[in-house]
Amino acid sequence: MRSDREKNKTTTITQIALFTALQCVISPFAIVFPFSPVPISLATLMLYLSVYILGKNKSTISCGIYLLIGAVGLPVFSGFTGGVGKVLGPTGGYMLGYLFLVWVSGCFIEKWGGGKRISSAENKNGKGYNRYSYVNCMMQVMGMVLGTAVCYLFGSMWLAYQSKLGISAALTVGVLPFIPGDMIKIVLSVITGSNVRKRLIRAGVL
Repeated sequence: MRSDREKNKTTTITQIALFTALQCVISPFAIVFPFSPVPISLATLMLYLSVYILGKNKSTISCGIYLLIGAVGLPVFSGFTGGVGKVLGPTGGYMLGYLFLVWVSGCFIEKWGGGKRISSAENKNGKGYNRYSYVNCMMQVMGMVLGTAVCYLFGSMWLAYQSKLGISAALTVGVLPFIPGDMIKIVLSVITGSNVRKRLIRAGVL
């Protein structure tokens, strides 16, 4: 029994470490707009996918470790930057919002999907997975939209404070230009996330 617990603990640490590393590698790549201090980053796409693969608890821990790695100075934030100054800068609120994005999204994805194996009572051979209905997909999308909105809220409030902007101006430069891209990321995550998780479960990785 103890060995099983140790094995599960090792597996959990490995999963978190792997996704943290992927987050650190992919997040620095970004497109900067001349009219906004907020860049288009792949960080949120990785966060959406991490919730599907790891679940809300482990993905939140992974996100927190990523933020700590960047805060100590390693260049893992957008544009290959890092340091406390970046966290406390105009875009720092969005990075803090990542934690809420992952948690809120995870609550919805774990409740309405996420590639969980169904029981033998529901599937005679015991090898199936829960099917995704239209409602399931919509609830997953709603969860990620709500999580992203919370991230936007934190980011816009901090951007307004740091840049001495009105909240409407902060929303104009820090949110509106990024909504189409984030919606594309959400759709991609819904399409690929559950399928990737099911394949990893079949492979015995999760």
